[in-house]
Amino acid sequence: MSTDFAALRRRFPLLEQKTYLNSGSYCALAESVRDAINAYMDDRLAVGANWDVWINKNESVRALMARVLGVTADEIAVTASASAGINALASAFDYTGPRDKIVVSDFEFPTSAQIWHAQERRGARVVHVPRAADGYIPLEHFERLIDERTGLVAVTHVCFRNGARLDIPGIVRLAHAKGARVLLDTYQAVGALAVDARSLDVDFMVGGMLKYLLGTAGIGFLYVRQSLIEGLVPTNSGWFAQQDISAMDITANRPSASARRFEAGTPPVVNCYAAEAGLKIILEADPVQIETRVRTLTRRCMERLREIGWPAVTPSDDARRGPMVAVPSRDAAGLFGRLMQQSIVTSFRDDNIRATCHFYNTDEDIDRLVSALAAHRPRFGPEG
Repeated sequence: MSTDFAALRRRFPLLEQKTYLNSGSYCALAESVRDAINAYMDDRLAVGANWDVWINKNESVRALMARVLGVTADEIAVTASASAGINALASAFDYTGPRDKIVVSDFEFPTSAQIWHAQERRGARVVHVPRAADGYIPLEHFERLIDERTGLVAVTHVCFRNGARLDIPGIVRLAHAKGARVLLDTYQAVGALAVDARSLDVDFMVGGMLKYLLGTAGIGFLYVRQSLIEGLVPTNSGWFAQQDISAMDITANRPSASARRFEAGTPPVVNCYAAEAGLKIILEADPVQIETRVRTLTRRCMERLREIGWPAVTPSDDARRGPMVAVPSRDAAGLFGRLMQQSIVTSFRDDNIRATCHFYNTDEDIDRLVSALAAHRPRFGPEG
């Protein structure tokens, strides 16, 4: 059955007033997500401490996230952020043995690279995979650096700076051939792209709910392949990471047999309400159909930009592009402000305006953005 994206769009009141192309920073708010947050407030006023409901919400988020990724609920940790998940994972590794090398790409979001560099005090050696002259990172650059001393390859699915989508299956094959594991940062992909952990064959995966998963800040996830859980014991821990949460045992650390061992303290209760509602929308819309729609929208944007003589820096190849189109500007901050004045909401990083698409965007949204850019080209276009 084909997804009715026009009907889904009507659930986002913001879109009646704004051309919203900023889901890569923070998603538009759906009515059902707003209602879920209000339901938490109603529970607080009516009951006070409603722990049974709150725990069930946390477990619902775990189960829904597992469905989105095509894995089991026992392989999902519900975390306070992607950073919390990476930190818990990093704390479980031994950097004193023969596999002390961590390979990260130059496309990474700062938090991922920073956390791995923080492990240098524990013996980790961090190396960066550089870009090529065209701004992309080809597979051969990974091949040069991944070797028998590599313990982990930490790589982003889609670069937050330019929207480039890396060859994840190829990177995974290279890493596994050398006995290394792979951590995939899906923050700029999952929800807008169909992300299947089994098909990608990654060992670990992180992300959060505030962008394309339609939830809110303060909640994320960590996927850990089932066969790896038992052998990894994080030193970043807490009472919700224990096998028996209700034991209140202060005599030992007894981590859960599931990926819950990578959690910590009290779950992000109110954020679970919002995340649950957002994930339900993603599953209703169907991630595969969402990806097809988003690809069509970004392709239209790329083509229209070429027509006005202001091409994007994002790769034109569908396989190398995520939900973001990055447009170079001699004054990205100034252009961002001008677009905001026209109720066109984007974001900017480095010297690029970032237009990030979701299923609720339309051809008209793209055309309005490109028309505005055409008018602003003399003042804000790229140098040269």
